[in-house]
Amino acid sequence: MSQTLTQALMRNFLGNSPTWYKQAVVGFLILNPVLLYLVGPAVTGWLLIFEFIFTLALALKCYPLQPGGLLALEAVLIGLASPESVYHEVAGNLEVILLLMFMVAGIYFMKSMLLWVFTRILLKVKSKSTLALLFSLSSAFLSAFLDALTVTAVLISVGVGFYAVYHKVASGKQMGQMEHDHSDDGQVLDDKRTDLETFRAFLRSLLMHGAVGTALGGVCTLVGEPQNLLIAQKAGWDFVQFFRLMAPVTMPVLAAGLVTCVLLEKTRIFGYGARLPRSVRNILLEYAQEQDKKQTRRDHAILIVQILVAIFLVLALAFHLAEVGLIGLTVIVLLTAFNGVTEEHQIGHAFEEALPFTALLVVFFTIVSVIHEQHLFQPIIHAVLAMEESRQPGLFFIANGLLSAISDNVFVATVYINEVVDALNSGSISREHFDSLAIAINTGTNIPSVATPNGQAAFLFLLTSALAPLIRLSYGRMVWMALPYTLVMSAVAFTAVLLTLH
Repeated sequence: MSQTLTQALMRNFLGNSPTWYKQAVVGFLILNPVLLYLVGPAVTGWLLIFEFIFTLALALKCYPLQPGGLLALEAVLIGLASPESVYHEVAGNLEVILLLMFMVAGIYFMKSMLLWVFTRILLKVKSKSTLALLFSLSSAFLSAFLDALTVTAVLISVGVGFYAVYHKVASGKQMGQMEHDHSDDGQVLDDKRTDLETFRAFLRSLLMHGAVGTALGGVCTLVGEPQNLLIAQKAGWDFVQFFRLMAPVTMPVLAAGLVTCVLLEKTRIFGYGARLPRSVRNILLEYAQEQDKKQTRRDHAILIVQILVAIFLVLALAFHLAEVGLIGLTVIVLLTAFNGVTEEHQIGHAFEEALPFTALLVVFFTIVSVIHEQHLFQPIIHAVLAMEESRQPGLFFIANGLLSAISDNVFVATVYINEVVDALNSGSISREHFDSLAIAINTGTNIPSVATPNGQAAFLFLLTSALAPLIRLSYGRMVWMALPYTLVMSAVAFTAVLLTLH
């Protein structure tokens, strides 16, 4: 009986994660207190950081909140950080938490407007190069003012919707038939299989262009990514100041990314270049026309309200009418009040995307508390700051970029910006040099992180979505398709950092 209970507990521990992964986490939890006793808090603290990065790097095996949370709890229990320091870290980053809680949820209620925009782009533009450029540019613009995860969610919704429509027709069924499993290719007609594969490749390339676009736009503004606000908060930058200071680096990167997008479609390399088959386009156009006919005046009114609130959002951010999270809460109130969303469970869905990551962010801050209390990064930061000033931004960019490519960029940004703030407060660096380092850190955590799904939340969201298996988008294929973007954008960003921040 007891053996059966033990087996059940082990099966329940971290759910469906691989056995070796569970064993690794248990091994970490056993090893840390022993090492603390034998070699002290500094070595144990460094090991804890690598263990935590391990959970971030293997986010597809298990969401990092659970294993990372266990490591964070143990760190507090064995005295590597105190509950007071964790609370202080969380309180000091309240703006970022409010951003995730309210802004992401607020943009959720704009989904129909965003769907309308991307659907029109997809069906109206026939040139694939132009279409890819518009998808990337639209994603960049929207992510600069809204939220990369929500923009990615909209792209996924468009992709799943159109894929399901064509898959149903390709399986010999009528468009209006309700029952159909679009994940099963068993009923697909032989003469439709080639077009289906081409359509999959077409959607893969568009989704990747869109996902990279969220990174291109996300680095530009204070609200584009959570780490941007975190860095801006520490630096004391408002929305306009953030854009102005980052522009010498972000604008060349944006231009390089858009040029890369067009070249990939023209050359048809790295899995890009697939065109939308004419038969598929005709079916999708017919479907879109039917959907338009079903639109009511109430639907049109909802769309108008969303557009007006989107304009308000951009103006509120530009003129810094309130803290970003409070603007997000205002967006929630306006969109739900004027569009008739009045039931609690309807509103609750908006918070599903953001709150798991918000909880993970608090776990990040616990690990950051360990770094602070044990002064783990001080020797590294002091060694870099002892070098020639003109070399320091480039070194910070490289260090942040490499770490962000394998782990979460918010965590990396939090660690480095805190250390640079400490250097500023101690008088080790000037305010002007601090701004240069903050720009390098922000760029380093945003741009090279497109290399893998581990660094970019939007990439991970796409990879774990219902659409990824339908269009055959695997981890390896995503890394391969992101490679040209990673190389070009990182090279341009690094060059811009060296040229403008000396």
